[in-house]
Amino acid sequence: MLLNYEPLATDAFRLFDRLADSAARPSRTGMPMDVCRLDDHFVASFDLPGVDPGSIDVTVEGNTLTVRAERSAPHDAAAWLVSERPRGTFSRQLMLGRSLDTDQLAATYRDGVLTVTIPVAERAKPRRIAIAHDAEPQALTANAGG
Repeated sequence: MLLNYEPLATDAFRLFDRLADSAARPSRTGMPMDVCRLDDHFVASFDLPGVDPGSIDVTVEGNTLTVRAERSAPHDAAAWLVSERPRGTFSRQLMLGRSLDTDQLAATYRDGVLTVTIPVAERAKPRRIAIAHDAEPQALTANAGG
């Protein structure tokens, strides 16, 4: 239903991502993400501490969800002694399955976490199919004009 897409990742990194335990290594994107399914919708949570909410951009084009955000330095003229927090513009893309309703997507930002909720489309939800039946069985007749 969801596919993580990182356009700048090399094939070696993609292979490593599949083999390595994602919880044991830091994200290379500067935007760590968790995705889970809750009932009839998916929830994607992006860690964006220190990001101005006005710099966050969430877009959907076709079946591609793109999240962009910018974290700027708190003091541009500072002489940094240690600088480990990533700065700049970050971007993540998710390829959304056709069974998701991209028209009903919702996003909230709270306590440094961007949460994007993506509902499953009505057409993709399980549903019961009514079975039509006649009250009396119909006799089969041979075609006499043969």
